[in-house]
Amino acid sequence: MSIAAQLERLKAELPPRVKLVAVSKYCPESAIQEAYDAGQRIFGESRAQEIVPKYEHLPKDIAWHFIGHLQVNKVRYIAPFIDTIHSVDSLKLLQEINVCAAKNNRSIKVLLEVHIAQEEQKSGFYPDEIGYFLKNTDFIGFKNVEIIGLMGMATYTADEALIRREFATLAAIAGDKSLKPLVRELSMGMSNDYKLAIEAGSTMVRIGSKIFNDTDV
Repeated sequence: MSIAAQLERLKAELPPRVKLVAVSKYCPESAIQEAYDAGQRIFGESRAQEIVPKYEHLPKDIAWHFIGHLQVNKVRYIAPFIDTIHSVDSLKLLQEINVCAAKNNRSIKVLLEVHIAQEEQKSGFYPDEIGYFLKNTDFIGFKNVEIIGLMGMATYTADEALIRREFATLAAIAGDKSLKPLVRELSMGMSNDYKLAIEAGSTMVRIGSKIFNDTDV
């Protein structure tokens, strides 16, 4: 099945409120161009060294989302063009994004990553600290970042009950009225669990293998 056909089938499953981030890491530029020609405009990458040449060679109206773990020293490479960074997992990283965005005279949208999975190797703020952090960002004085929501990854498992509980944890944080309007977007769900994520209230799903027959985040 062509990339265009896979995109059409997938988008037919998504509610209107859910944005599709097509995870294009490891994909050749020709595959991304095919998805673009089929109408896809949001693409997700997880490595600075891969996203920069893709940005340079592909249409400039693509909204590039960075979805992988981002090292502080890599921010400057993507700051000139990145639309949204999903994986902000520390104050230090947020500060660097603000500095690099200011140098490029632009604002960058970010989502704060919350650690909801049982796997310790996954990054993010812990659920019991994210509320405090969000409620105190006004005192930090960032002018070149826009916090728009939260991101989380569930445990990679076949246990749907566990995945549902983890997504529910993040959805409950996002639903805290005291955190509005900082939490407008909720990025959770990948190829293996996006349907459960949508049920839990996700507004962004990050899907690669169902589009490109590749491995997504």
